[in-house]
Amino acid sequence: MEKLMNYASFFYTVVGIRPYTDGEESKMDRLRYRIVFWSNVINVCFVGLCESIYVYSAFKDNQILEAVTVMSYIGFIIVGMSKMFFIRWKKSAITELINELKDIYPRGSIQAERYNLPMYLGTCSRISLTYSLLYSVLIWTFNLFCIMEYWVYDKWLSIREVGKQLPYLMYIPWQWQDSWSYYPLLFSQNFAGCTSAAGQISTDLLLCAVASQLVMHFDFLSTSMERHEVSGDWKTDSRFLVDIVKYHERILRLSNTVNDIFGIPLLLNFMVSSFVICFVGFQMTVGVPPDIVVKLFLFLISSMSQVYLICHYGQLVADASHGFSVATYNQKWYNADVRYKRALVIIIARSQKVIFLKATIFLDITRTTMTDLLQISYKFFALLRTMYTQ
Repeated sequence: MEKLMNYASFFYTVVGIRPYTDGEESKMDRLRYRIVFWSNVINVCFVGLCESIYVYSAFKDNQILEAVTVMSYIGFIIVGMSKMFFIRWKKSAITELINELKDIYPRGSIQAERYNLPMYLGTCSRISLTYSLLYSVLIWTFNLFCIMEYWVYDKWLSIREVGKQLPYLMYIPWQWQDSWSYYPLLFSQNFAGCTSAAGQISTDLLLCAVASQLVMHFDFLSTSMERHEVSGDWKTDSRFLVDIVKYHERILRLSNTVNDIFGIPLLLNFMVSSFVICFVGFQMTVGVPPDIVVKLFLFLISSMSQVYLICHYGQLVADASHGFSVATYNQKWYNADVRYKRALVIIIARSQKVIFLKATIFLDITRTTMTDLLQISYKFFALLRTMYTQ
């Protein structure tokens, strides 16, 4: 099971979080994680505060483009920080969830084959690696872009004077370009960008790992039900149904626990992401230089891929939970006892209530949610363009 959690655990370590307790924690480990976490938080709060002041000043001076640019950075920070704090807050609940998943995790080669574990593990690992690389490329493109401009255009080609710049616009009440303070500020912004990215990546990958296991267990239930050979003896067949129903109820409880843990961060994620996609799209359409367009396009793709990743796994969970009712109907139940048939009707009725990943009570997450979010983002984009051109 650790293979499913590898990527999430790595990025949680970067921000100083242990999302769940795996054995005893020494005082030194707790101290180290606490120092790393609060160092990240203090630095991100400092950068976020300076960016907020910059947005206020930009709006006051009617610099809409600069204000919108920085607001997309602030949205990125809000999503990352909210996920970090919610995971720390829900640590005990996540620990119980992980222990429950470990308890029903397939053990040994025979069980792994029955559950088709290599397929789920391989798919989750590939998606996690691709998503991690995409976000890492994004954040380091933003962090190093100004430095590359300085060395390429100013020092190497000597075609234009760039000067020392920072990756992100923010309010700084002193002249930092020709001062030693440029280097601490550069480090602080790079540090904050990595923290925000790691906070988002880690929680998204943890959700994907948990959702993959839910899908695996729902699919195993469906396969077991559909392939079951009815004996015609009520006592024998009823024991099979009892085991199936208990297993199903256990997976349903785990699904509810997942929604309790991730519901609020997901809702905030979708709300902020709609604005971030709108802001980035707006910047790309107001005549920025081509090299900036490339950077913004990467930001847009990363934000959309994050939303799509969550929606994709939400759709997989919904399909797998509904598939249990179809598998129950496809079983060769016509040779069974009438009491067995009546029990199947109850099981089908219960399993037709589809299980969704939920962003609290407001949003059931499927691929349709992606379409809804893009529509909302476009409406904000059109409004922003209208305000800008007037």
